[in-house]
Amino acid sequence: MSAAREYVHHEHVEWLRPPGGGWTADDLDKLPNLPPHTELIDGSLILMSPQTRFHTRTIHYLVHALMSQVPEEWEAIAEMTVRLDERNRPEPDVLVVSVDADTGARQTSFNPEDVLLAVEVVSADSIERDREVKPHKYARAGIPHFWRVEESDGLPVVHVYELDPAAKSYSFMGIHHKQLKLERPFPLDVDLSTLNPRPRPRPTP
Repeated sequence: MSAAREYVHHEHVEWLRPPGGGWTADDLDKLPNLPPHTELIDGSLILMSPQTRFHTRTIHYLVHALMSQVPEEWEAIAEMTVRLDERNRPEPDVLVVSVDADTGARQTSFNPEDVLLAVEVVSADSIERDREVKPHKYARAGIPHFWRVEESDGLPVVHVYELDPAAKSYSFMGIHHKQLKLERPFPLDVDLSTLNPRPRPRPTP
């Protein structure tokens, strides 16, 4: 289904009118003026609220940590969509994907088979999606590993899951507070306690 470029007018605001059956994964690349980080879930467009400082810092921190330890055939990347199927194209906060999945500078999405790990950093407006909806869809699409990151006292707490291929669901593997030390999907050791920068020293009077 192609994007129907129709609008509902209300004073000076224009609202997209969804086509019958909802939007498709291809529509995300065609619809004009979509806000950044718009996702497609079950044929509906999901608009993101402004990101918190914790959310942004955690994403950047994890991408840097993963890139420094990931095997050479993989790479970590932030905020790219995954085409799970025709009606679902979510945008995980962090992905580990095959370097062979790189199609060029204008690439906007990956396929599930390209993805080794999907990470969601939970926000106030995405609690149900990040804890329930998206993990279920990632597992059904066959993504092998999933992390859910929650905030506690300003620091990340990482909930780790691994796919049961037969059941197409995730098995819970553990919660990591100050240190994320894993052997799967590859050996990894991340200090989660250093997310926040050190306080600056006060100037001497």
